[in-house]
Amino acid sequence: MRRREFITLLGGAAATWPVAARAQQPDHPRRIGSLTTFDESDPEAQTGYAAFRKRLQELGWVVGRNLKIDYRWPRANPDRIRDYAAELVAMKPDALIAVTTPVVAALQQETRTIPIVFTAVSDPIGSGFIQSLAHPGGNATGWSNYTPALSGKRVEMLKEIVPSVSRIGFLFNPITAPYVTGYYMQDLKAAATAFAVEPIISVVHEETDLETAVLEVARKPNGGLVVMPDTFTFRHRTLIIALADKHRVPAIYPYPVCRDGGLVSYAPDPGEAYPFMAEYIDRILRGEKPADLPVQAPTRFETAVNLKTAKALGLTVPQTLLVSADEVIE
Repeated sequence: MRRREFITLLGGAAATWPVAARAQQPDHPRRIGSLTTFDESDPEAQTGYAAFRKRLQELGWVVGRNLKIDYRWPRANPDRIRDYAAELVAMKPDALIAVTTPVVAALQQETRTIPIVFTAVSDPIGSGFIQSLAHPGGNATGWSNYTPALSGKRVEMLKEIVPSVSRIGFLFNPITAPYVTGYYMQDLKAAATAFAVEPIISVVHEETDLETAVLEVARKPNGGLVVMPDTFTFRHRTLIIALADKHRVPAIYPYPVCRDGGLVSYAPDPGEAYPFMAEYIDRILRGEKPADLPVQAPTRFETAVNLKTAKALGLTVPQTLLVSADEVIE
């Protein structure tokens, strides 16, 4: 069961530009550096990059003919992220693509001149990457995946699916997601107050901290979990799902994980960001400046529910949520 929910966050969808209106192709190959915290073997990452290359090809850029892409996969290791950022910048590429907040931060430590197009960034202004959404003003622009209101929406959805929930843990790593406290927390606490739940700040630093955090939520009845947008929680999403199942904690995720056993997710459509990045890379390679290209936001969000997980937790998913969901896994 699928349905699209269209939400405009910045007054309009990311623009597309017809190939026919483009300037003539340059006669020498161009070079792009790519840095992401995701694993090379991650299917989500590979799907995203395939969509990126496909859109580039539609715009006239063919890898191996007039374009070279150098990929680096630091697997969320902070030291490797910094090392690979320096390595890519030293190659003097025409542009860089950056996936996640820690990656943009590392690249901007190395260059304030090479254009950067990013995605999977929550708070580009607060993180110091840009001056404003409409006028980035520096060498970075891109796709801001999340707004504070989305976390409040997840609290609401978790309360809808588990009306008895009275304590909710907000799970994140402050090293990889320092923006949570400043960018999301006010909306999270407001939502907690509005839905009469006790907020629990579930901070983790290492993989071994995750079970302790889930147990803290599970130690009393009627606990729930809101997983925050964070490269750490994304990387360890399979373990978080397993721990939530083991300790019978209903959880909602900011990534599409219900096919992997997650109870419910409310996430930006993953099919939007990577083609959009290709369009901005195309404009930059043809002479436009990132300082003049507005940061865009998702226009489509998807709700998914796993009924098998709900049944295992003894939950009955409301019909209203099932009807409105984009995907129901039985």
